[in-house]
Amino acid sequence: MKMTFMFLLSVLWVTLNAHAIDPKTLEIGAQAPDFKLTGTDGKTYSLASFSKAKVLVVIFTCNHCPTAQAYEDRIIRLTNDYKAKGVQVVAISTNDPSAVRLDELGYTDLSDTFEEMKIRYKDKNYNFPYLYDGDTQVTSLAYGAVATPHVFIFDQSRKLQYVGRFDDVEKPTETPKVNNARDAVEALLAGKPVAVPKTKSFGCSVKWKEKSDWIEKGKAEWAKEEVKLESITPDGLRKLLKNDTEKLRVINVWATWCGPCVVEFPEFVTMNRMYRGREFEFVSITTDKPAQREKALKFLKAKQASNTNYILDGMDVYQFIEIVDPKWQGALPYTLIIEPGGKVIYTKQGAINAREVRKKIVESPTVGRYY
Repeated sequence: MKMTFMFLLSVLWVTLNAHAIDPKTLEIGAQAPDFKLTGTDGKTYSLASFSKAKVLVVIFTCNHCPTAQAYEDRIIRLTNDYKAKGVQVVAISTNDPSAVRLDELGYTDLSDTFEEMKIRYKDKNYNFPYLYDGDTQVTSLAYGAVATPHVFIFDQSRKLQYVGRFDDVEKPTETPKVNNARDAVEALLAGKPVAVPKTKSFGCSVKWKEKSDWIEKGKAEWAKEEVKLESITPDGLRKLLKNDTEKLRVINVWATWCGPCVVEFPEFVTMNRMYRGREFEFVSITTDKPAQREKALKFLKAKQASNTNYILDGMDVYQFIEIVDPKWQGALPYTLIIEPGGKVIYTKQGAINAREVRKKIVESPTVGRYY
């Protein structure tokens, strides 16, 4: 009853102060705040759920942050290495999904909703609970999480003994010189004080509910962008397919009269907004007749497609098909992903699986999940 009252009180506090959040990180020696959060496995967790653990490692993280993703495998290894020794690792997703803009998702195929957390949990085969705090952010505020990832390590009495970074190297392809989280765990298991109990944390800032107006600002900005439809010749098409750039190029072939094309086109607009700040380019090509140019342009403007858009010039659709891909049977929509230098790594005749395409994009060496 006491926990429920305090939990509701905390929710009310966060709601009333949604525009003035400046979290204060727990001090060393502080007692771990209790929580009641749902995991991606469908179970509800509290501090009592981990009462048998000698050491409790709480890591505030998320799906989309490149730094958070860079540490996923190391968190999995930490769990594997110490689980049998009585160490419990728990990850808590901090972000309010409504405060995450599309152009903040350039390093990921997923945002931070609970449903997308379930996907990431399964994709990476997490061996620790992954809990959702995005609706109220009460737990994130109580602990004072400021970045993703942010590590809090508690002893058996659940007093904080370490807070800060996981280690001193974000990029997973490099070797850290200082393994802060591991060192803290080792010290606590040995009954010794943590040599360096507090460090800075580095990563994406927590997306507090107060930032939700960023979404509307983004929509207003995108609505002002110019939308054009240019002609493309056979030679221009061949050059486009060679992709003599340093960018990953996604090409979608569509038409205004094609139902599946019209339905899926907004997915490509979303991808463009997500990845265009990276080494990425989205190009659409309509097979509408030149006489339907204005109709096609009207459609593109309605979808706010400010990417590069082409309409065929000087070739019929059959010549177009042969140039694009002789194996293509001609059904629309048709999508290609082309690496720099012209290597085609993905083709799809018919409607795409948007998440499959996003995953192809972000896992390509040209784009990538890390910086």
